[in-house]
Amino acid sequence: MKNTYFDLIEQSFYFPQEGFDLKNDYLTFHGVSLKYLIEKYGTPFRFIYLPKIGDQIKKARNLFNRAIKNNAYKGKYHFCYCTKCNHFNHVINEALKHNVNIETSSSFDIDLVRYLHKKGKINKDIITVHNGYKTEEYLKKIIKLQESGFTNSIIVLDSINEFERLMKLKSKQKIKIGLRMAINEEAQSAYYTSRLGIQHNKILDFYKEKIKPSEKVELKMLHFFVDSGIKDTPYYWGEFQKALKLYVELKKECADLESFNLGGGFPIRNHLGFEYNYEYMIHEIISNIKTACTKENVMEPDIYTEFGKYTVGEAGAIIFEVLEQKQQNDTENWYIINNSLMNTIPDAWSIQEKFILLPVNKWNNEYGRVNIGGISCDHSDYYNSEDFNQEVLLPSYNDSDEEPLYLGFFHTGAYQDSVSGYGGIKHCLIPAPKHVIIDRDDTGNIVDTVYREEQSVREMLDILGYLDEE
Repeated sequence: MKNTYFDLIEQSFYFPQEGFDLKNDYLTFHGVSLKYLIEKYGTPFRFIYLPKIGDQIKKARNLFNRAIKNNAYKGKYHFCYCTKCNHFNHVINEALKHNVNIETSSSFDIDLVRYLHKKGKINKDIITVHNGYKTEEYLKKIIKLQESGFTNSIIVLDSINEFERLMKLKSKQKIKIGLRMAINEEAQSAYYTSRLGIQHNKILDFYKEKIKPSEKVELKMLHFFVDSGIKDTPYYWGEFQKALKLYVELKKECADLESFNLGGGFPIRNHLGFEYNYEYMIHEIISNIKTACTKENVMEPDIYTEFGKYTVGEAGAIIFEVLEQKQQNDTENWYIINNSLMNTIPDAWSIQEKFILLPVNKWNNEYGRVNIGGISCDHSDYYNSEDFNQEVLLPSYNDSDEEPLYLGFFHTGAYQDSVSGYGGIKHCLIPAPKHVIIDRDDTGNIVDTVYREEQSVREMLDILGYLDEE
């Protein structure tokens, strides 16, 4: 009996499923033929499917607004896109089509906000939430942004020291601020309390002693962020309740406080068996906040989220060709792909992040266990852990096959380009792959364009300073 890769997937998961299907024995992604893209652009290439971004924004907004209505909740919901997940112009433009607000992380982000306004992409009434460590330059730029008419700009203070430095700067108007609460990390973390934010047991006194007497600032937001994201675990709900209790205590002291920022976002699908009840989690969040506020007779806050990975992660993918297979011993077979995994999906080796890995073709072949290796000379340039008992199982093939095996890593749209340094110097001088943008026109037809060709030798030599010698 022949056990094909298709049999494996069909017996292990619901398939087809959202985003993934087969057409003429080739994988499709949201109805886009990957065979067509491979034939047109060659490999390797990365692409972003823009319509998925809007789908994610609408999904979150609809679920929050529905929970607000069902709970007779008096606050409003605000969706913020955190730019650090993917700064590309086409990505942010797509998000802005859906009336998102913006979360920034560094001083250059403020220049980006100004550019978007100059180009007519945003209005000055957009909400901008400013996170990250506040350098002097970052603080000064935010104040100038506020003074230029961005009245909904909120500086989320990461430390008491940031407040002291902010007080030394001149401002023509009251500065809107938020306070970030430091959370206790999960048990397996290398440290107990996050370096980000102010200890929760110091915030109330800090407000009473420093912020409340000041005529220069007004407290608008409490920011609560769990790095592992919004999950239905005792750990998450414990930190959430701690933050919620702090909000209620602050609200009793501060009439200006009106917003509760959930910070870290929803998980995204990183394997075909992924299950997460978004509707349940949102309902529980809204219900818990309402119950706590009603009990203490304080107004329910506006809810903010800063979804980055959730917004863009599932829109991205990278397609490789298997160059050759190497049977190194009785049990280890290597598939060598035509780029470097360290360069293109750095989260896979740096923080052991998992992505959906699927073959584009040969689904009717038998399957076997493999390791995937990049073409760099680094020992760490590999991927060998998936959802099947910590193994990667992929179609087997013969080296004499006319058509090579193509592999896709899916849901790579967040962080990979920024972490790897898009367009810069890569490990072993392996070039950044071609970058393709995929959209749909008003009639629903696919529109695909090359954003940037594969990085050239000349581009790398120029960065390294060799062309200066010519």
